[in-house]
Amino acid sequence: MIGLRNEALDLPVRDALPALRSALEGPGSAVLCAPPGTGKTTLVPLDLAGLLDASQEARRVVVAEPRRIAARAAARRMAWLLGEKVGDSVGYTVRGERVVGARTRVEVVTTGLLLQRLQRDQELSGVDVVILDECHERHLDADTVAAFLVDVRAALRPELRLVAASATTDAEGWARLLGDAPVIEARGTAHPVEVVWAPPPRAVRPPHGMRVDPALLSHVASVVRRALAERDGDLLCFLPGVGEIARVAGQLTGLGDVEVLQVHGRAPAAVQDALLAGSAVRRVVLATSVAESSLTVPGVRVVVDSGLAREPRVDHARGLSALTTVRASQASGRQRAGRAGREAPGAVYRCWAEAEDGRLPRFPAPEIKVADLAAFALQAACWGDPDAAGLALLDPPPGGAMAAAREVLAAVGAVDAETGRATERGTRMSRVGLHPRLARALLDAAPVVGTRRAAEVVALLSEEPPREYGDDLAAAWRAARGGTDAYGSRWRTEARRLASSAPGGAPKGDRSDEYAAGLVAALAFPERVARSVGGGTYLMAGGTRAEVRQGSALSGARWLAVAVADRPLGAGHARVLLAGHVDEDVAREAAAPLYSEGDEVAWSGGDVVARHVERLGAVELAVRPLKESAPRLVREALLTGLREEGTGLLKWSRGAWELRERLAFLHRHLGAPWPDVSEDALHARVDEWLEPELSRARRRADLARIDAGQGLGRLLPWATGEATRLDELAPERLEVPSGSRIRLDYSDPGQPVLAVKLQEMFGLAETPRVADGTVPVVVHLLSPAGRPAAVTADLASFWRSGYRAVRADLRGRYPKHPWPEDPATAEPTRYTKARQAARGSEG
Repeated sequence: MIGLRNEALDLPVRDALPALRSALEGPGSAVLCAPPGTGKTTLVPLDLAGLLDASQEARRVVVAEPRRIAARAAARRMAWLLGEKVGDSVGYTVRGERVVGARTRVEVVTTGLLLQRLQRDQELSGVDVVILDECHERHLDADTVAAFLVDVRAALRPELRLVAASATTDAEGWARLLGDAPVIEARGTAHPVEVVWAPPPRAVRPPHGMRVDPALLSHVASVVRRALAERDGDLLCFLPGVGEIARVAGQLTGLGDVEVLQVHGRAPAAVQDALLAGSAVRRVVLATSVAESSLTVPGVRVVVDSGLAREPRVDHARGLSALTTVRASQASGRQRAGRAGREAPGAVYRCWAEAEDGRLPRFPAPEIKVADLAAFALQAACWGDPDAAGLALLDPPPGGAMAAAREVLAAVGAVDAETGRATERGTRMSRVGLHPRLARALLDAAPVVGTRRAAEVVALLSEEPPREYGDDLAAAWRAARGGTDAYGSRWRTEARRLASSAPGGAPKGDRSDEYAAGLVAALAFPERVARSVGGGTYLMAGGTRAEVRQGSALSGARWLAVAVADRPLGAGHARVLLAGHVDEDVAREAAAPLYSEGDEVAWSGGDVVARHVERLGAVELAVRPLKESAPRLVREALLTGLREEGTGLLKWSRGAWELRERLAFLHRHLGAPWPDVSEDALHARVDEWLEPELSRARRRADLARIDAGQGLGRLLPWATGEATRLDELAPERLEVPSGSRIRLDYSDPGQPVLAVKLQEMFGLAETPRVADGTVPVVVHLLSPAGRPAAVTADLASFWRSGYRAVRADLRGRYPKHPWPEDPATAEPTRYTKARQAARGSEG
């Protein structure tokens, strides 16, 4: 085409274009694997649209990018290659911004917007080719769009052409997903990149939530300074988020003629343009993972990699998919390093030890495996496949996450609770371009506080305001209205977009900012309406406790609707970061599905407590004691007490404890039919041994009157007749040679203990045995004073060798008692020598 710049002719992907065109003319789909810098994002769409050769068929091409910054950059680069302005042959559409003209044949969009477009127009009328760029990143929106497009090709538009493009991807998996599509590979011209390992000099704390150890960020800044001194060219430094970029930028003052740029998804368009235009001044670019792929930054010869990234995780405390800081994968590390070798040989400084590298995850986790799936589940329901069972996905959604998502959707009226299919309201919510929670808040709050005001508060919640705006949602709202910073500009744009999607109408009455902000937050997060429990602590309806900071404008409020909270490392409670004031009426209205009322009987404080309770989730609204309560509920409460505090709550006589020990001994050595009498086993058979007494009990004191021994007797094996052998197998007492009947101690279920005076065992050659002669007792031989003299489980051996030492030690201290030289043949006795002689003469 006239005006095409020479740079386009030199892009390596050009050699793969014939094979790609052939694949699309044949099967109609293809997987394009092309290393970074080959031109897959810029040259391929132009070629498929027929913009490189006037003789080719003119087509309408849509390119889906995972990020707004990448969509803008790709469109600008393609327009530049054509020598045109954006909006002519090439345009883009991102949230809140559309630059597309009547002549546009290539439109770059975010995957989120393409998803909404598909829900409105499943056929994608007027579109000939869809390119899913950077599909290796496995964003949930991209996976969903791919699944929907496969459906469209199969059922509605088999002529629609589809390309999955990536620098590094599971080519075989994507090819299979697209119906055994051919894989087209483009060769890259990457230059060698030297790896420099630069770990911190001292150990740093691992990331926690969004928190990154400041010591690591200081180290990254020092590595940037070192790399600038050791290498030529511009430097690209990867950091996990906006806050870390700002902190490192603050530590890079005094670099002389070096320009420091901060690049992230929220960066103004002017910064993005400056980044991609190149500069005569040496630059340090501090960037998030948006610079890993999609963007080519000219002049970069050095990369400094912090080794961290942000990935979505289900944040149950927030009720949304939130970002958390993780170690970047090996695949991300390769992508980042490759940025240094785009134009010439380069170097990457990795801020971790080489030994750690092999322990890093190989690839980033697919979002569908780790993120909140409420938005995905709503999209699937609106598509007509509530379970997503028929969607062509590389990874199926986890069943538990989908079940939780459907619960959220049913609670906000987005899907039918029985069928899971989208309601009319749910379809409307899906088209707002928000998480279903926020869409619910927008739709339900607009008729109450007005469309514009509801949209403004929801815009605050969709992208959290800067921390300097404070933790009071209404105050943050006022700060955003008057804000002249980049956040304020983005917020106003998003609020206008949302206002156009919400139901019109004037507010009902004169509502304050505090009321409007609190209502919207409560509607979005009903399980986080919270009531004060004193001392700056609040209990949320979902059961989480959260604290407001000292001096906060939120302090003293009876009720709050918590919009943003986190749990600091080591803290017992969550911390309120953003919340609105509400009253009990708003809390009840917003969290109506969480309201319950009824009799509650529970074990609390060591006894049965019976109450009639009105509650909003975990928050008790009203409580009154019950005089009478259902016996079933009382019994369940008593069982809870027995589980928590043990069967010691029952009446245990000495005989009962001894019976339990004897049964435990027999169960261990002989097994069935002798019962297991451990705590767990007794709880499992409570119906067999504690009834009918347990059902008659009403409180702790009644448990203390239940005879545990009588209950244990019910567990004896009466049916088999074995119960009658209890005294034979595990006798309570054992008769010794002297004629005494000595109590056996079964407290150790391994071997019972017979504690007896040594002289009473004279003449007994073999150790007594129990349990049908299978278990010898342990004999504790006592001195005449009852103190331990020897322990043995082999009497014969003791008489032969051990007795002599005991005799030598004790006969001097107890001369009145017999100490014969041969105990095996001596007469057993429990008396002194004199008394024994007297008894003999009497006889």
